[in-house]
Parts: sequence; C-alpha cells; structure tokens
Amino acid sequence: MSSDAPTRFATRQVQAAYVTGQAQNTAVPPLYQSSAYEFDSLADARDLFALRTTGNIYSRNASPTQQLFEERVAALEGGISAVGVASGQAAVAVTLLALAGPGGHIVAANQLYGGSVDLLQETFADFGITTTFVDQDDLDAWRAAVRPETRVFFAESVANPIAQVLDVRAVADAAHEAGVPLVIDSTVTTPYLERPGEHGADFVVHSATKYLCGHGTSLGGVAVDIGTFDFGRDPEKWPQFTTPYARFGDLVLWERFGAGQAFAALVKSKYVHDLGPSLSPFNAHQILVGMETLDLRVARQSASAQRIAEHLSTHPAVAAVHHPGLAGNRWHALAERYLPQGAPAVFSIDLVSTGDSEDDFRRAERVVEALRVIRLVANIGDARSLVAHPASMTHSHLSPAQLTAAGISWTTLRLSIGIEDVDDLVDDLDRALALA
Repeated sequence: MSSDAPTRFATRQVQAAYVTGQAQNTAVPPLYQSSAYEFDSLADARDLFALRTTGNIYSRNASPTQQLFEERVAALEGGISAVGVASGQAAVAVTLLALAGPGGHIVAANQLYGGSVDLLQETFADFGITTTFVDQDDLDAWRAAVRPETRVFFAESVANPIAQVLDVRAVADAAHEAGVPLVIDSTVTTPYLERPGEHGADFVVHSATKYLCGHGTSLGGVAVDIGTFDFGRDPEKWPQFTTPYARFGDLVLWERFGAGQAFAALVKSKYVHDLGPSLSPFNAHQILVGMETLDLRVARQSASAQRIAEHLSTHPAVAAVHHPGLAGNRWHALAERYLPQGAPAVFSIDLVSTGDSEDDFRRAERVVEALRVIRLVANIGDARSLVAHPASMTHSHLSPAQLTAAGISWTTLRLSIGIEDVDDLVDDLDRALALA
C-alpha cells in the first residue's frame, strides 16, 4: 500500500503494514500462504501470462514455497527442474499425461502401487492412452511391448509392496533403444538411497507424502526432469514440445525452454493449470521441513527394517520375507548394486498359508489386530511404523492374475518401518505372530 495514499479503517485492516516483495531475513524457509501475487505492472503481468518471463502468478500453478521445494528435490535427485503437485498420484498422472500425449502408449511394470495400476488401466484408457504391463525383470518383454505409438516406460525403483529392485540401467537402455524416456517412481527409495537419474532414468517422481515429508502430515507429489531426454531429436514424435503451443501463439516450448525446462513448463501451464492438482503452500512448507531430516530418518528406518527382516526370516509363522537386504532374496544382487546405503524400510512378509483365501485373510486379520506399536494405516514412509494388507487395501482393485504377477497373496502383509525403538517393533511382531 502506498504510504501517501489516504485510507480509512476498512482499507487499513486489509493492507496496512505489508509491503509487497519486501525481503525478510528468516533463517528457515518462509511459508508464503497466498493464493495470488501482485504484479509490478500490466506489462509485467502480460509477459508472465505469455510465458515470455517467469515468476509468480497464481498458486494453482506455483507458490514461492513450492518453488523452493521443487528446487530442493531437483538438487537432491541431480535434476534440472521439478514440478510440485497435490499428491504422488498427481505427480504420476501429470508426468505420464505430458509424455504420452493423446493416443499414446505406455509400457509399465506389473509391479506397481495399486493406485498407479488403476490410473493406467482405467482412467488413462478412458482418455485413449493405452498401457501394456510387463514383468519388470523381463527385458525382452519390455522391448517386445514397444509399438509405434509408445511414448514412455514406467516403473518403480523398488516396487511396493514386495520390494522388487528394478535394474534401472537395463530398463533405461531398453527405453532409449525405443526412443522414449524412462520414468521412475522412486518414492520408496528416496534420493538418499537411490538416484535413478544416475542410472539412466529421465524423469523421477515421488509421493512427497511419504518419506520426503516423513511425518504423515501432508499430501504432496513431485516430478523431476533429469534433463537427459532430447525431445528435439525426433520432433514429429513430440509435437507437445516441438510445435507451436496453441494457447501461447507461436511459442515452441523446446525452443523457448530447452532440455530440463520444457517439460516443467508444459506440465505447469497445461496439466496443473487446467486440471488443478495444486500443491498448497502450507503442504509444501511441511514437506520442506520434513526433508531436512530425510537422511537421518531413512538411515535409521533402513537399519531397523534390515534387522526386523532378518528376525522374521526365521519365524515359524512366516513363510517368506520379501526384503532385498536378505542374502537369499532374488533381488539381493541388484540391491547391492543400486542401494549401497541400504535397502528401503518398506517390505512385505507372507504368513504361512492354509491354502484357503478366506482362512488366510482371517489369519492376517488376527496378526494385524494384535499389533499394538505398529499401526494399521494406508501409508508408508511415516515416522511411525505401519502395516497394511495389500490384497484387501492398497491393491484391492487388481485382478487375481495381477495380484499374482505383483507377488501379492492373501497372506501378504506390508510393513513400513518407522523410527521407534527396534526392539519394541520386534516384540510387537512376535506377540502378534504368535496368534497366526
């Protein structure tokens, strides 16, 4: 508010004492809780809306707090740019929408979070985007699934819930042979345990709700452009980047922004702008605070999960422990290669089965309901230890064949180990498993 503007009470109660753009020397990232931003001039606003310059317009697209969050995640992943959105599901959705385009085709791993499978096989199908699911360990299947309209490969670095470790480099090579980018959901590994971009991935997405936030308080998602995929190499394949962007006249994103920035510009100006999966400034701030202790939390959680997995591997009520840190695990060699800091704290166990799905569910139910420290919550990456029953919860929409392909049975329990005392967690599991 101009100091020489005469004002009355109602005006002062809205505008007094605040100067737009005035810097404050806070030691921690501030929370900019504003839905919109004041422009220096109409000419400035015009240039911002036309994408001739960059800056703050409206918090549906971005906020200063969100931009700091984006820059920090990009720095941790070794990327060029990032886009923060309302949830991990939104991050997957806008990334794949931007890359696949109308009528595009996606090759995706069978071993995915259930919500991602729902998105790909139902909602994307409604949009005319098709998906072929393959065994993530079968490189021939990845290559055989490629079609002329294929635009992206998609997988998880470590799959939820069975903790299969992806050979990122091999799948990236297959994607690049097909002339398409590889998108990796690295929610479970976090940039502390693995940076997929160092192994050939072109885009990395996270549900920031999980480990990045770390305390189960806030929803958020982020998509990181590593900056390695050249959309200009085959321009006819990527018209969304290499031809004039209709709503901005003759502007061509690839020419205006180039590698590492064109993707973010498209996602923010089209998919976030039009569909509205916006990350609130408050949630961005909560996640930023959580990220400050990411390595401390993840290191402790990983070590605790390793000990618990080793303990459960000899328990008579447990038929299998799906943890790649165990020497006998099928993906142990890949874990040693890709996860030198330790395996993630999300893994699963299979209880001994009776062969009857209803009996197996009741057995799992008895164990879950007997837990007192580990909580029944449909989340992972929390400071608290959590348990879920994938077949009836997170992956309940999958067909029996899809559950089998993902390694999930009615005896499968998913664990997400928190930062509590590991002895309390072992005791809690032993008490509950005694009922199985």
